Amino acid sequence: MGAVRHRLTTLLLCLLLAAALPARAAEESADEVDFLALAALMLRDGNIDRAIVALDQVDPAAEGVDLVRYYTLRGMAHMRRNELEPARDALLQAVESGDAEAVVFVYLAQVNYQLQDYRATIDALDRAGAALERVPSAYHMKAQSYWLLEEPVMALAILDQGARVFPEDSNFIRRKVFYLVDLGLYKEAVVQGRQYLQQSAGTLEDYVALGNALRASGELDEAAAFLEEAQLNFPGSPEVKKVLAHVYIEREQLSAAADLLYQAALLDPQLLAEAAELYRRAGQTHRALTINSGLSDQPEKFRQRLALYLELQNFEQAAAMEIPLRRVGLLEDEDLRYAIAYSLFKTGDFAAAEEHLAALNRPDLFRKAAELRRAIQDCAEDSWKCL
Repeated sequence: MGAVRHRLTTLLLCLLLAAALPARAAEESADEVDFLALAALMLRDGNIDRAIVALDQVDPAAEGVDLVRYYTLRGMAHMRRNELEPARDALLQAVESGDAEAVVFVYLAQVNYQLQDYRATIDALDRAGAALERVPSAYHMKAQSYWLLEEPVMALAILDQGARVFPEDSNFIRRKVFYLVDLGLYKEAVVQGRQYLQQSAGTLEDYVALGNALRASGELDEAAAFLEEAQLNFPGSPEVKKVLAHVYIEREQLSAAADLLYQAALLDPQLLAEAAELYRRAGQTHRALTINSGLSDQPEKFRQRLALYLELQNFEQAAAMEIPLRRVGLLEDEDLRYAIAYSLFKTGDFAAAEEHLAALNRPDLFRKAAELRRAIQDCAEDSWKCL
């Protein structure tokens, strides 16, 4: 049965070749089928499995077989199927079999990059020679490979080289800005970033990165002005507002930062808790409570709400948080349990406070619990002391 299927497959491939190459194939018999040409045709048409079948008909040990082409096509087929190790093996054999064209080294570089073999990626790109001197993506791949090998000097040098060869391509400066930011070279990142924005309209990510670089370099006033302008370009972005809010925080403009972060939270509710905390730090605790009510994350909401009640010295409402905290399992947090015990003590419910104090095991809280027990005893003996 297998032999019959093999003969049928071969016949089908012959017919396909005849249809694709009528002038030549019409004169050939099935025994003279150019399976390499057929495999190339199948790859161009996206028929990867058929390309593999065609290549399987070729005996690489046979006389006259173009081994460079054979292994290149096999490598390409494995690449299309995301079979990276077999693809690399085939492409290496292509290189070893004769004078491979530059494109073979490009394929090999791509496979090595996906396999995270960055040193081999660089080697393959170097071996491609002058053919890649006018290919921008080759410079980017090489620079990123050096970067991932933690050789930033070489990575930056390759980007500079690419920028000289392609002065109109702003992507080299853009990548360099991100590298400089990651290296902590914020002042140089700002210089390069401004140059980049003169050549390009810039994306949201670009503005956020440059704004962060300005902030990290200590140029807070300039960072604020730059990010305020970015807000006009990207009014629907919470990211710009978030970075600008942190600039305001460092300028000790907490109310302005809180307002801005709240605006960002309207676009991204995940920022609500941070906005509420900023209002608390700005002294607007009641505003913080209002915003806290909008949190969807119940544990985070209850934890923050308890802290706000304590800051307001609203001990009755703080003590009432015992039930919701227990419901979401937060009373296992001994800091929160102690806060509930303290709130119960302040409301005069000494027995309930003692019950929570008895459950504390952490050494630092155990000492605080002992102090609170003494206060409870003093209040029990002389209640006027606790008025």
